[in-house]
Amino acid sequence: MKQIQRLFDIHPWKIATKTLDKQNRRLQESLTSIGNGYMGMRGNFEEQYSGDHHLGTYLAGVWYPDKTRVGWWKNGYPDYFGKVINAVNFLSLTIKVNNTTIDLATIPYEDFYLELDMQNGILTRRFTVKVANATVRFNFERFLSITKKELAVLKVTAEVITGSATITIDSALDSNVRNEDSNYDELFWEEKASGKKNTGTYLTVQTIPNNFGIERFSITAMMKHNRDSLKTLTAPLAISDSFSYEVKAGETISFEKRVIILTSRDIAEEHQVTKAAELLATYNESFDTLKKEQIEAWQKRWELADVVIDGDPAAQQGIRFNLFQLFSTYYGDDERLNIGPKGFTGEKYGGATYWDTEAYAVPLYLALAKPDVTRNLLKYRHNQLPEAHINAQKQGLAGALYPMVTFTGIECHNEWEITFEEIHRNGSIAYAIYNYTNYTGDETYLQKEGLEVLTAISRFWADRVHYSKRHQKYMIHGVTGPNEYENNINNNWYTNMLAAWCMKYTLTSYRRFENDTPVTISKTEQDKWEAIITNMYLPFDDELGVFVQHDTFLDKDLMPVADLDPTDLPLNQHWSWDKILRSCFIKQADVLQGIYYFSDQFTMEEKRRNFNFYEPMTVHESSLSASIHAILAAELGMEEKALEMYERTARLDLDNYNNDTEDGLHITSMTGSWLAIVQGFAQMKTDQKTLRFAPFLPSKWDSYAFHINYRGRLLAVTVTKEHVTLKLIAGDKIAVTLYNKNYELADEITAPITH
Repeated sequence: MKQIQRLFDIHPWKIATKTLDKQNRRLQESLTSIGNGYMGMRGNFEEQYSGDHHLGTYLAGVWYPDKTRVGWWKNGYPDYFGKVINAVNFLSLTIKVNNTTIDLATIPYEDFYLELDMQNGILTRRFTVKVANATVRFNFERFLSITKKELAVLKVTAEVITGSATITIDSALDSNVRNEDSNYDELFWEEKASGKKNTGTYLTVQTIPNNFGIERFSITAMMKHNRDSLKTLTAPLAISDSFSYEVKAGETISFEKRVIILTSRDIAEEHQVTKAAELLATYNESFDTLKKEQIEAWQKRWELADVVIDGDPAAQQGIRFNLFQLFSTYYGDDERLNIGPKGFTGEKYGGATYWDTEAYAVPLYLALAKPDVTRNLLKYRHNQLPEAHINAQKQGLAGALYPMVTFTGIECHNEWEITFEEIHRNGSIAYAIYNYTNYTGDETYLQKEGLEVLTAISRFWADRVHYSKRHQKYMIHGVTGPNEYENNINNNWYTNMLAAWCMKYTLTSYRRFENDTPVTISKTEQDKWEAIITNMYLPFDDELGVFVQHDTFLDKDLMPVADLDPTDLPLNQHWSWDKILRSCFIKQADVLQGIYYFSDQFTMEEKRRNFNFYEPMTVHESSLSASIHAILAAELGMEEKALEMYERTARLDLDNYNNDTEDGLHITSMTGSWLAIVQGFAQMKTDQKTLRFAPFLPSKWDSYAFHINYRGRLLAVTVTKEHVTLKLIAGDKIAVTLYNKNYELADEITAPITH
């Protein structure tokens, strides 16, 4: 079993430590990231820190196209690799005590404490330094407002314990920032303007030109403080205000900094300074008032979203950490945005949109937010349907191919096996439409925009398959399934199955709304799709009784992960790519992903055989893997395995399971801990148009409880060692099934736990 790395204390609502771990500073920064859906940042120190770390501030929807042309260029290759770019460091402070720069990498300190308060969305830190005959205790407190999205708030207090101190603070807006994922020495920003107005000090920058016709983003940051500065200094791509305090023993100073961030996504560059000044003047409440507003807003979110676990503090911390980071990244307010795999916490994966959203995030947001939030995620893809057509045309194919990675709808990933072969993502776009329609009961999206997307996807599948005369079956060759530890394979069971399902769901939906939809599917097309659905090749082994991952999977040297030397794990950090591709080891759920999607279409015996065959060969080196296995294990009564997988998905980042969290959190996979509890332990299902539960309680837990929104109702579910309670908090009565017994839930139902 992987050796976990736990930097923070276990606490139900806090990520806290008394240790500044200089060797793992990057990991600490990732784990203390904050955001508000509009902007976010890693847990960097406000003051200078010269030790190894990763400075990162990111703005939603702001990115840059990077060149991808390489020696093995092929027709259809993406023109650019889109990536999130590090933005203006607006928290920057240079603090000196008696002319000694406060830098915890170089000077002695004591009483260090770092805390992310997940309940309230506030990051605090404190420490004491002894420099130049003075002892000074510093306290930092900051948050990004979730009610005033453009606003960042910072407060620093400094108390002189002994001696006397001249404390100087240079507060900056600094765009001399670089990315760490690529182009390490390249600056992505050029200065447009800087200056000082009565309302604040500002800096306006714009992304450097690109050769791809992609819009250039302009950003204005404007700051003001709780006192007038002594002077304002300018430098290339930066501007700063200077302050000085004379402080005696027993005295405390309080320094406040507020920053407004505006981007050209919302406000044209020529209006940004004026608008920023207006907002600073409007957001003029005291620090305590703004903090109170932040706490109340987060409390409202937690009232619906919180999952309460008794008896396992680590599990409790894990689920709340994941929910906090998810809602700090995306809360559905802007239909132009989606959910990047790293959110605002790092640059890996380009910060763009993957299929993670449709496969893993949609179920959570359906239950924990208004239906409009998920509908916005669907609109995001519908708005990019023209670009999906272009992506397919670049491959010489009909219909629409949604990108593996995108900001605008155009594919912008630069790995062949991902961009061209991992076409199963098209199926997840369709599945999200089904999921939304099935869960909410709202068919208005399916009837119009949804059918437009489904039809275009089905046309792609119909052109991408080929007919094998030898087998008299339709096949799909040259793909990569969800298991990215295999490339360019033929007849991936999951991809073939999903393609056939997409066409069937499209035809069924079209025939229901044929007289009231803008979509037209010809009789010829319908006949061809029917033939593909009926004759799709789905690899199956009679002897093993399992769906075969792809044509040659069973020819591999099959062995369980348990037979590997533990020092080989994670494989992606120890083995060559060639060795990984030739092995039987599976990165994440592949066949099992399909069984999870369409659970009601398989018998329990089919589920058990496939789980028992594939899970032992799965290394779970994708952050998306553990949750699917937890859900299926729970359904199969494998409670110990289900809990193991829950712990892995819930604490993947907190315990750095895959040794890769230092470059950012795994945001989209954080839905997995919620899915493991609700769809796994509680066995919530909606696939038969009836809300069903069959909960069990993990042996290490005393109880758990959660809320869900479902078809205009708000329900509370509580599971203890003896009983399950379903409570209708709001909305009309509803039919539910509990342990296969039908009830009408009008108030509250309590039933004994059934195994």
